[in-house]
Amino acid sequence: MKTTVYLDAADYRRLKTLAAANGQPAAELIRTAVAAYVRAHGPDRRPSSLGAGRSGDGTLSERAEEVLSGLGEDP
Repeated sequence: MKTTVYLDAADYRRLKTLAAANGQPAAELIRTAVAAYVRAHGPDRRPSSLGAGRSGDGTLSERAEEVLSGLGEDP
């Protein structure tokens, strides 16, 4: 998607300097900055805890009944 962004002269000069120092086009730095901003502030953010309980066991969902049997029963 193409868009136009207006920058003040000082920011544009700093952007061009950074881009040259990193060997990247200024447009790539802008895309990277926008993507980071949207991920951090957009409504599609996922909780940082997502995946925290990952077991690494690919068969766990297939064995759910077996794993959960007896849960909640008195010992």
